[in-house]
Amino acid sequence: MQELKVMISEEEITKRVKEIAAQINKDYSGKELKLICLLKGSIFYTVELSKYLTMPVKFDFMTVSSYGSGTKSSGHVKIKKDLDESIEGQHVLVIEDIIDSGRTLSELLPLLKEKKPASLKLTTLLDKPARREFDVDVDYVCFEIPDKFIVGYGLDYDQAYRNLPYIAEIVE
Repeated sequence: MQELKVMISEEEITKRVKEIAAQINKDYSGKELKLICLLKGSIFYTVELSKYLTMPVKFDFMTVSSYGSGTKSSGHVKIKKDLDESIEGQHVLVIEDIIDSGRTLSELLPLLKEKKPASLKLTTLLDKPARREFDVDVDYVCFEIPDKFIVGYGLDYDQAYRNLPYIAEIVE
């Protein structure tokens, strides 16, 4: 069992997610929004964010990964589960748990654009710009964090710790 140090509390997360939802509500007023949750890590953020959205929303899910069982990116992006429905002509918000190198999204977003959505935006719970290797435009960022390996609120270490209601750093 690793030693954990709380980085962002449950209360801080809820407050910031409500602020992001208010901005999305303003930006998409009068429109329907398709939320694409990138599994598995983004499920907590997707559920929490959707509770505060006021426009009609639909959900779809993708599983895209560049991680194996360790703490470092494998450098190879795999689509393990694609969308169930077409996004053509729809306003789409991709929901990510964390952006570090940007590799996954730099490959995924162009693929989604090829599916001809009316609009395509990106939100992330956590942004780790110190690790950025690929340019990714993020429309809504909850928290910018330092280059630490973190868990909780959907993020895992070899499938453990996802259920923590806060973000914690693994102390090594």
